Amino acid sequence: MKVYFHFNIDGFSNCYVVTNEKNMEALIIDPGKITKEILEQVESGPYNLTAVLITHRHKSHVRGLETLKKIYKPKVYAADFDIAGSEETLLNGDGIIYAAGLQIKHLALPGHSADSMAYKISHIVFTGDTIFAGMISNTSSTYARRTLISNISTKILSQQDDIILMPGHGPPSTLAAEKNFNPAFLQAPTEYFD
Repeated sequence: MKVYFHFNIDGFSNCYVVTNEKNMEALIIDPGKITKEILEQVESGPYNLTAVLITHRHKSHVRGLETLKKIYKPKVYAADFDIAGSEETLLNGDGIIYAAGLQIKHLALPGHSADSMAYKISHIVFTGDTIFAGMISNTSSTYARRTLISNISTKILSQQDDIILMPGHGPPSTLAAEKNFNPAFLQAPTEYFD
């Protein structure tokens, strides 16, 4: 597996192309904008683009989806039916899917948005807008913030420290760095973690 990072200047968001060298398939996570570089990344393999994973429905993460669907025929996985487009690819809660020959664990992390998802592939977690290097996402209420912190704690922080976090915005991080330095977890009241 190889992961390629692409920065979308329009929404200051990250898009990831994940390739499987064994079967020459690829998937894209959060196509905020489809650029020539992203298409060249897929075509240079050449890889068969079989899936798109959406962390949440905000425009800076889905704007390029329609372009991809005009060029390729990928399955679109999301926790929002309007984005996923079918019951088969609609994600609900936590679970496992298989795409591009890879096992992908999806984790529901509502708080920033009701449909927020993270995806764990091997030792990498693509966190969307739930957790960034040194911070967590904004939320609409104290309840949503507590829910987000609790879900991050039980579903992400409970994993091994060497997990790499690839966020929807900003630079990558590691789980160890977030556990030790992210103010959201250093100052969080203990009831968030029950």
